[in-house]
This record gives sequence, C-alpha cells and structure tokens, in this order.
Amino acid sequence: MYRTHTCGELRIENINTEVTLAGWVQRIRDLGAMSFIDLRDRYGITQLVIDEETDSSIAQQLDGLGREFVIQATGLVRERQSKNKNIPTGEVEIALTGIKVLSPSAIPPFTIEDKTDGGDDLRMKYRYLDLRRNTVRENLVLRSKMAHAVRNYLNDKDFIETETPVLIKSTPEGARDFIVPSRMNEGQFYALPQSPQTFKQLLMVAGFDRYFQIVKCFRDEDLRADRQPEFTQIDCEMSFVEQKDVLEMFEGLTKHMFKETLNVEVEDFPWMPYSEAMEKYGSDKPDTRFEMCISEITETVKGNNFVVFDSAEYVGAICAKGCAEYTRKQLDGLTKWVQRPQVGAKGLVYVKCNEDGSFKSSVDKFYSQDDLKVWAEKTGAEAGDLILVLSGEKDKMQGALGDLRLEMAKQLNLLDKNTFKPLWVVDFPLLEWDEDTQRFHAMHHPFTSPKPEDIDLMDTDPGKVRANAYDLVINGVEIGGGSVRIFDAELQAKMFKLLGFTKEEAQAQFGFLMDAFKYGAPPHAGIAFGFDRLVSMFAGLDTIRDVIAFPKNNSGRDVMIDSPAPVANAQLDELNLKLNLKEKK
Repeated sequence: MYRTHTCGELRIENINTEVTLAGWVQRIRDLGAMSFIDLRDRYGITQLVIDEETDSSIAQQLDGLGREFVIQATGLVRERQSKNKNIPTGEVEIALTGIKVLSPSAIPPFTIEDKTDGGDDLRMKYRYLDLRRNTVRENLVLRSKMAHAVRNYLNDKDFIETETPVLIKSTPEGARDFIVPSRMNEGQFYALPQSPQTFKQLLMVAGFDRYFQIVKCFRDEDLRADRQPEFTQIDCEMSFVEQKDVLEMFEGLTKHMFKETLNVEVEDFPWMPYSEAMEKYGSDKPDTRFEMCISEITETVKGNNFVVFDSAEYVGAICAKGCAEYTRKQLDGLTKWVQRPQVGAKGLVYVKCNEDGSFKSSVDKFYSQDDLKVWAEKTGAEAGDLILVLSGEKDKMQGALGDLRLEMAKQLNLLDKNTFKPLWVVDFPLLEWDEDTQRFHAMHHPFTSPKPEDIDLMDTDPGKVRANAYDLVINGVEIGGGSVRIFDAELQAKMFKLLGFTKEEAQAQFGFLMDAFKYGAPPHAGIAFGFDRLVSMFAGLDTIRDVIAFPKNNSGRDVMIDSPAPVANAQLDELNLKLNLKEKK
C-alpha cells in the first residue's frame, strides 16, 4: 500500500504509531537543525519533521524536493510541541524514518493555496492544479453531497432514474442547438438536447409514473456568470398530478437539500402570481430577502405640467430607507446607472425626505411640498428616506425599477448570502408576443398547458391566457421551473397553431409525441432544477463556473484542452462536409 492513513486522519490517540502517508508537498521549511514538510491530500495536511543531526540520510533527500512533488513518507506519530489549532491534525506530527519521491513536479504557474496569486485565465488553463485548492475542491464535494441528497430523496419517493438520449433531433426550445453531423446519414444532423422535455413526457406515456435524471443539457447561447454551454439539470416528471402535487413534492426536495447539506431549516414556500412579482418587484424572479417594493404612482403624479410624467404610460417608485443623505454625486451616479442600455431608463427623479419633515426633489419646480408628501405616503417613505422614480413604458419601467431595486440593495448591503428566501412564482402568461416575427412564442415551451379556466381565451384573446406553470425562485435566482403538460392531442394542436406552426411543421418537429398521445397519455407535469445554480447558491458563490469541475470560459472555450478546435480534413471528408467560412464584418 502507498499509505496506511490519509493526511487528514491522524490525531493525538495515534501517538507512537508507525504510519505511511502519501500526498503532495504543500511547503518545506528549512530551519537549519530541523526541517518541516507540510504534506497534503484531499483530506487534510500533516506536518512531517526531519532532524538533520539524527536523520542526515533523510535530510539529504530533501535536496531538490519542491512544492507539489508527490511523495511517500514513513515515520512515527508524535505529539507536537507547538500545536496548530487551525487544522484537525495540528496536535501531532510525523518524525520521518523514510521518504520516497513518487513523482516530481515542475514549479506551478500559481500558488496552490486557498488565496492564490493566479488569475482566472491562468487557473482555467491549469484547472487540474486549481482543483487541488481546498476552496475549489470543497465546491465539488458540496456538489457531490447535493447529488446524493437528490437521489436519496427521489428514490424514497418511488422515482425511477432513467437516462435519455444525448444525440437527438433539433427542436425549437428558445436557444440555439449544438448540432452534430451524422456520418452514416449523409447531410443530416443530430442535436444535443437543451432538455429531455419530450423524452420525459414519453416516459409518462410509457407508464413510468415518476421519472428523474441528473442530466447534462446543452445550449449554444451567449455566456454570463450563471450560464455555461453545457449545464446540469435535476429533471423530473410525474403522472396523475396537478400543480399543487408537484410543488409540494419539490418543495420537499429543496428543503431536504437545505437540511442535508447546509443543516438549514427553511420555512414553507409562499406562492406569488407572476403579475404580483412584476408589479411589486419588477422581476419574475423576485428577491424577497428585503422589502423596497415598487409602488405605482402614475395617477398621483399626473396633471402638474411635468411633461415627462404627464406623457408617460407608467410612473413607478421605490423607497430606499435611510438614504436621504445621498450626495449629488451619488444621485448623478444612480442616474447614469439607470440610463445604461441594460436598464433603459431615460432619467431618474428623486425625492429626499428630510429629517425635519420637508422634502427636497429634482422636480421641486412642478410639485409642492404637499404633493411630495402624498408621494411619500404612497411609497411608505419616512423622514431620512429617499424616493427614486422612473417613468415610461410600463413593462420596461417595471423591469428597470426591479434592476434599480437590486442595485440599491447591493449599495445598502441587504443581500445576505446566509439568508434564504424561496418562493414559487405561478400563473405566468402562456404566450409572449414578438414584434420582430409578429407572432406569439411560448413563454416556457410548446407543451405547457394553459390554466383550464383560460382555455377559451386561446381563441379570443391569446395574450391573456395564463400558463399552468411555476418557477422556484430563491434569493432572486430562478432555480427551477416547470409546468403541467398538455396531454390532449387537440389542445396540443391548438397550441401549435397559436405558435405559428402549420400542421406539416408540427408533424415534422413533434409528430412522434403527437402520435404517442394517441395511445393513452396520462395527465402529467414536471419540473427541472438548475443544479449548477443551486450548488453555487449553497456554496455562497456568484458564478456557476466554480462548481463545475472543468468549465468553459466566457467565450465558450476550454482553454485547458484548447477546445473547440479545427478537425482534420480527413474527418470532414468522412462526413462529406466542406468548410465555407464567411468573413466577419
């Protein structure tokens, strides 16, 4: 055996035991008469000691030994004179009687410590070294624990874990597909699945009743902190259930993960209609860790000859508690912030609620103190608070106020990562209108069922139809989403028609599913959790990249293996493909 114990295992009760350890050299300290080696593996660090007077032959072996060398060390466990209370093995050390280099190491390109000197690009290039750091490895250990918790919970609830294909047919699901050419079927392509949506519905038709899978999904879209081209879902489907059944089951799963991995108890999840989320929070994924809700004041502010408000479809405001002391520079900074293209407001109106009960506003010319007092009453503002107002198109300004609300929460340190506020957002619109294509698109996907009481509106006013859909939101992050599915072929055909599919197009894209529904499809519903997002939240991180073993960078590249990369012409010839790359403008 290369080792009798791990580097995190030995304790005071192991004194006088002969042991063999193996691991990586974390650091070497040569103090003249004595030398010390910190030996590391995934379990911890143990201090090795060499007395150069009594162990001169071993001391000579230290020549040329460096950081990250893999060594085997044999010796006797003894009590440390200078104990280290910061590590579990800090009461003992190993008096070396033998040492062997198993594998030498080049000088690492960055320090393998919790606080490293390596930048993101460098650490991604040498990701296998980055993964040696405790802070990174612990994220992957947490991910493993959470995956076990998911499987244990769902197995206990009679779910069947079932794999679905990775090479499938391209279907429209909102993002670009990654496509894979087929050698055996010339001129035809597979697609990598954006989700196993149709397959899990087919498993319900097959009578599986309860399915789950921790599955890789793929989307060819622009990247950001919570996006990767390949990501992982906890994908689930159930038969003979309604919305309430699904939400209760997966609220239970979420609570189970919190308890098993963080030992945190969370309260029951409230339900919030989509319309309320947009009106109060300006987002379909509201962060309810703090208040600062949006107040509509459209009618309150009109009629005072302030053209900006008088001509606006919508005027909304938030109240930032204790911010009346904001300087002109800070307010100008907020104005520039809301005018960024990502937010889209044309300007910002403010009202300072002074401690003496008076008001100071950027629109004092148009509104009296009595007028501004009414604004304060409408927004719940008190002395010392700051009212921030935006105006314009309703949908756009609700979103802008939602963004401003989050920005103020950041400035006021209201986003506590150790506080968790889950909720269900329900009653989404079934469809959303696209001005460019002049047609409706499914807000979730084409298989989402409308609310039963809204089905008649599909013929008369499709834009008002609510979806039998739901999202799990925690701390302003969409963690999961799903819906009750359409299982009636006629209703599915009506949905396809609303989405602009001809019968032929619908048959070509989804004929296999429609045909399956002819053979007795049960009522069914499902949900998918973004597993990477959930793990990153539990780890207290802002990016999913740090909970993925080998992630891509912001350009979708794996800089460690240099992928994507060109392929040999011989491979293209086998596929009967020829590159004809267009020049970028």
